[in-house]
Amino acid sequence: MKTKFRLWWWKIKRQPFISIAIVAINLLVFLFCVIFPWLNEKGYCGIYNVIYEKEYARVIWSMFFHSDAHHVFNNMIIVLFLGSILESQVGHLLYGGVYFVSGIAANIFSLVVKWYHQDGAVSIGASGAVFGLDGLLLAMALLMWNRIELSIGRVIFVVFLSVYSGFSNPGIDNAAHVGGLFMGFLLGIPICLYQRKNHR
Repeated sequence: MKTKFRLWWWKIKRQPFISIAIVAINLLVFLFCVIFPWLNEKGYCGIYNVIYEKEYARVIWSMFFHSDAHHVFNNMIIVLFLGSILESQVGHLLYGGVYFVSGIAANIFSLVVKWYHQDGAVSIGASGAVFGLDGLLLAMALLMWNRIELSIGRVIFVVFLSVYSGFSNPGIDNAAHVGGLFMGFLLGIPICLYQRKNHR
């Protein structure tokens, strides 16, 4: 009985709870924005909103707003896909931490770039946080290649394709993508080293 319970508990623990929660919250926010369109501008993250209006919390909550159904669908599909790979490997809390810290870092880096160029554009969406998960995946592919099913070459190709896709399309906040990717990779290094030490 104890063995069956442990097996059941182990299977439950490996479910991507954080990823599912992230998707649910983003879809719920998007639904509210469809019903009340004026809410969407509350997610705008730009130098005017954050710096001049001093609405600093926008670097956090802008991750939960999306411009349209295509935008939210693409981001959340990637969250579910990467969550199924990463969350069970690094743990729920660390996975969630990488997602949110990467998203915040991505928005801050985006604001710095906008400030430097005096760009009044606004950003919205979870892409920076999603690229943070790409960075974590890249760190795992390099440092824990035996723990994931994807090859190093394939992961590098996917990350390169994601970054290239952003730079080849207009209206994309590439600074947020790069910032999120870099932060996710940086956070992934100590996580992977700790996981390797524990695994041994």
